[in-house]
Amino acid sequence: QVQLVESGGGLVQPGGSLRLSCAASLSIFSLYDMSWYRQAPGKQRELVASITASGSTNYPDSVKGRFTISRENSKKTVYLQMNNLKPEDLAVYYCNARFMAKDYWGQGTQVTVSS
Repeated sequence: QVQLVESGGGLVQPGGSLRLSCAASLSIFSLYDMSWYRQAPGKQRELVASITASGSTNYPDSVKGRFTISRENSKKTVYLQMNNLKPEDLAVYYCNARFMAKDYWGQGTQVTVSS
């Protein structure tokens, strides 16, 4: 059974940083496009960063320049480095893996930005 396990969430002050990790039990991790999404209270889930199997990255304007996604195929892990966090970044952050018809989600990790 495929598992995506997120870690690294927590409470941080505005302006602070966190690094999220997602460890995947995928047989051929390197083939998967990996993404981070978030869902704030009362809002729809939204994409915050993606990285293709070939390493191309994409970010929405709301996080561009503050968030960085990376992957380490040897560890079957994708990371999200979040800097200069803002109160509006408060959300549950989810890891997603996609390859052809396969689409997997983690259970999420809470990020709270508050003074």
